[in-house]
Amino acid sequence: MTRISVQVDLSKSQRTRLSASARGCDLVWDGTLDGCDVVFGNPEAIEMRDAADLKWVQLESVGFGEYLEMDWDILGQRMTMTNLAGFFADPVAETALAGILALGRGIDRLVRHQSGSEWVGDPIRTNLGLLKNARVIMLGHGSINLRLAELLAPFHCDFTYFDSTASPQTIERGLPLADILVAAVPDTPATRNLMNGYRLGLLPSHAVLVNLGRGSLVDEVALADALQARKLGGAVLDVTSDEPLPGEHPFWTCPNTILTQHSGGGTTDELDRKIEFFLSNLARYQAGQTLTGRVDLTRGY
Repeated sequence: MTRISVQVDLSKSQRTRLSASARGCDLVWDGTLDGCDVVFGNPEAIEMRDAADLKWVQLESVGFGEYLEMDWDILGQRMTMTNLAGFFADPVAETALAGILALGRGIDRLVRHQSGSEWVGDPIRTNLGLLKNARVIMLGHGSINLRLAELLAPFHCDFTYFDSTASPQTIERGLPLADILVAAVPDTPATRNLMNGYRLGLLPSHAVLVNLGRGSLVDEVALADALQARKLGGAVLDVTSDEPLPGEHPFWTCPNTILTQHSGGGTTDELDRKIEFFLSNLARYQAGQTLTGRVDLTRGY
């Protein structure tokens, strides 16, 4: 019998549904990994390492940075990890589109004026931009950026993609041409601080930075300075290096900055869809088939 440690915070009805659907399985709800050969959720790395019976971990996330330091040359011989690859593409892409449009059309500023019962009128009209024909540079060529490109297509945007094989020098040549820079890349040694102060300075002063991947991509001090000095047109940040963002962080008061607080992947049915994803993979696991979303942790992504 397959013994599954469920480490996802589910409602009573969701637990009942999962129990009824995972036929022939023993579900463990107390967080222990003892005797379990499957985990649904994100266990502590040290506990996972010491779980001798564990064969498969289905994460409830796309990210898996907390597991990168483990010895996967050894663990990979007895254990498989899968993530939710592609799972968040629609909501994250829609969040990005909403943020881009809000900045371009001044919605963020208008909401603040509304909360203060302040009518601005004509002055704000002269400081609004159009998304139509924007030049968009995308760091990353995965499901999120591909979906965002579909959403931006009706605006006749021009797209340039840089994937993990692009050299920093190649990226630098493209940055001065960007109206919008979208980053949807994982946290790896190659992406950390990729958008440092120098490269942020290569962006045009009207450009908008959209970070959907990991906060480690950006030199946040340099980004905050550029926003405060109006050397960038704005930022849409779903991720930051510290989460929750400290109350004293300058991002809270930076102009033309939208903080979506890592909510970009959220939907009302998120947990139900995660259950469906897991059950689908569980059927593959029990049938000895290839699992969806398998992660190669020896590569770091």
